[in-house]
Amino acid sequence: MKKSILVVSLLSLLASINIQAETGPKKTTKVAKIKADVDNGGLLLPKGFGALVVTEGVGKARHLTVNSNGDIYVRLSKLSGGNGTVLLKDTNGDGKADETTTFGNFTGTGVVIGNGYLYASSDSSVVRYPIKNGKVDEKTPETIVTGLELYSEHGTKSIELDDKGHLYVTFGAPSNACQEKNRQKGSKGMDPCPILDWHGGIWQFDANKKNQKQADGLRYATGLRNVVGLDWNKQTGELYAMQHGRDQLTTLYPNLYNAEQSAELPSEEFLLVKKGSDFGWPYCYHDRFQNKKVLAPEYGGDGKIQERCEGKDQPIMAFPAHWAPNALMFYTGNMFPAKYKNGAFICFHGSWNRAPLKQGGYFVAFVPFGKNGKPSGEYEVFAEGFAGGAEIKNPGDAKARPVGLAQGADGSIYISDSVKGKVWRVIYNK
Repeated sequence: MKKSILVVSLLSLLASINIQAETGPKKTTKVAKIKADVDNGGLLLPKGFGALVVTEGVGKARHLTVNSNGDIYVRLSKLSGGNGTVLLKDTNGDGKADETTTFGNFTGTGVVIGNGYLYASSDSSVVRYPIKNGKVDEKTPETIVTGLELYSEHGTKSIELDDKGHLYVTFGAPSNACQEKNRQKGSKGMDPCPILDWHGGIWQFDANKKNQKQADGLRYATGLRNVVGLDWNKQTGELYAMQHGRDQLTTLYPNLYNAEQSAELPSEEFLLVKKGSDFGWPYCYHDRFQNKKVLAPEYGGDGKIQERCEGKDQPIMAFPAHWAPNALMFYTGNMFPAKYKNGAFICFHGSWNRAPLKQGGYFVAFVPFGKNGKPSGEYEVFAEGFAGGAEIKNPGDAKARPVGLAQGADGSIYISDSVKGKVWRVIYNK
């Protein structure tokens, strides 16, 4: 019995040696730890944070989103290889994209993951792709909203999902202040403004119903000149938005506003958006110095009187004029310190019309929030350095302009750039 066991053991040992001789030692795959770039990808961040460049550029990037498996989806405003959505994959876990593919032959801004789908918007529609086994099925898109009007001024369609089966789509106003002749000195504002019938607001749709027209949706909020940054706050169960304020106060009304006032007014507004909200555009604009909405000059305003604007919905925070807030994201992760939990990150794309003052924006801000769904303190600059070291005279001087925000499954955040389509990943070094 013992001899039999010994023979079997020897045979097993010889077999093992023979297998190793034929196949060699077993290889192990090392997964690299994600580390910040030495220079943080050129970004300036608070102490303890670092950043790495995921990709040097994918084209004219807009918003982005990150799947639970780490795949990054970036929307483009200009086709790349005939497609408008870029998929970035990190196959070795070092945080860098080593596979880049494209799909979807349409450009646009909005992209969001929810309900088991990837939703993507063009300027005239919203489609979705099913997510199967953690991967987006690019070959079977479904059209959710279609036939939307195309227009060049404020025509992008940002999108968001809530937790109740609704899809929100922004409809910017193809106008500065609803003048009879847009952006012409002395042209009066149309009253009532016909643009508000189908623009200048946020519409709510069924997130699961195919081939809806704009008329099938609900005008959820109105009086919004142009909203690009949009997010659903999961803590409060409410929709929030960032509003681009109007332009050219001194150009159109030099008797009422000097150049410095026009550079500082109106506010860029951080808004809590409820069903039925009316934020007053084009009749009103927000003056952060007076902390109120005042009547626009196209409708008889003098920069002080309120009249019909007194009852319009107010912002929860006001920022300097013309910074162009293009993304809004509430942070729900656990990687960052506790002060960031449920607070808001905002991408400011940068100004073009703050002369004679210095240009502004070109950074990512952070706003702390309380449990009441309102800011609990002043905003702070979280990430800057996108535009480069020299003072920016105009947007064309900027090396990069932050435009999109997304949160990864691990709690890191991703930032996209509209100049070359660079993508950063910001981490916290615990």
